[in-house]
Amino acid sequence: MSGLLINLLIQIVSGAIGGNVAAGAAKNIDLGTLGNTVAGAIGGGAGGQILGMLIPLLANSASTPDIGSIVGQVAGGGVAGAVLTAIVGALKNKTA
Repeated sequence: MSGLLINLLIQIVSGAIGGNVAAGAAKNIDLGTLGNTVAGAIGGGAGGQILGMLIPLLANSASTPDIGSIVGQVAGGGVAGAVLTAIVGALKNKTA
């Protein structure tokens, strides 16, 4: 597998987990398990890619066995997934 695909998979999975953790921590933004997972995965993938562009050290983490850059991918994807889930949950609750 290419490094880009592995990075994207790490970010998507981390984002899905981050979205569910954020919704579990703040019940007012909960979208349901599937909604949290999808919003988190999208946020993790997109946010992780943006983070990779801004911080070049994280861009090729899968092609090198550097644990620090992989942890950075996980953290970036998780935070981005949590943020997008929180934004979508807040918008959903505001319109309801």
